[in-house]
Amino acid sequence: MKKNKDKRVAVVTGAAQGIGCRVAELLAERGYRLAVNDLRMPDAPIERIRSRGGEVIGYAGDITDESVVEGWVRGVYDSWGRADVLVNNAGISFIAAAENTSRGDYRRVLDVNLVAPFLLAKAFGKRMLAAGHGSIVNVASVAGLVGIADRAAYNASKHGLVGLTRTLAAEWGGRGVRVNAVCPGWVKTEMDVADQASATYTDADITGRIPMARFATKDDIASAIAFLADDKQSGFINGHALTVDGGWVADGSWESLRRRHR
Repeated sequence: MKKNKDKRVAVVTGAAQGIGCRVAELLAERGYRLAVNDLRMPDAPIERIRSRGGEVIGYAGDITDESVVEGWVRGVYDSWGRADVLVNNAGISFIAAAENTSRGDYRRVLDVNLVAPFLLAKAFGKRMLAAGHGSIVNVASVAGLVGIADRAAYNASKHGLVGLTRTLAAEWGGRGVRVNAVCPGWVKTEMDVADQASATYTDADITGRIPMARFATKDDIASAIAFLADDKQSGFINGHALTVDGGWVADGSWESLRRRHR
């Protein structure tokens, strides 16, 4: 495959659906070549990007396996010759009381949500550091900033991801690689549908808690990620955790007071 050294390349994990799918499409619309990954081949975004004239390669594999990550990195550089942006989006949720969370479930969430982003940042980051530029955006959560009951594993993984973001930003910023995080509030995605199927919360529970009284859209989150990815728009932002939550974290009001101001 012919390499174009002048065209930016973005790498997106968890791209088969949800936020990752929309991020990949938006970055393609903004002129990036794409390398996308999921456990299964992310055919939907690949087809849409190509139908609109974009360039994209796909890779199916478990990114908690370091050998899989290393193989994907080689494939990206063999195909495109560079990687300018890494979006660590892949993640899983797990809802259970802490006392009912097994060691296996806890480790599985950490492996996907925290260990895999580290492996990817390490593997792509080495090449970005050698090139002297790059932008890594980790998709964390408001659950990485505050405690939310019945999500011990998920909250710990996202708090850890924010910490990893700040640490890598401190290590790599002086060598041209910026590392930031986006912390979404609740988004209407397939993950939300699956979580609500367990009857642990409703739409009203979420919209009642958010000052803007709605869920985030995939575009809300994808636009924030694209902003942090772009050196021209956010070139001096490094180590930041950008909340995209409609005011969830900022608002300490009780419900009746919050509703009074709508």
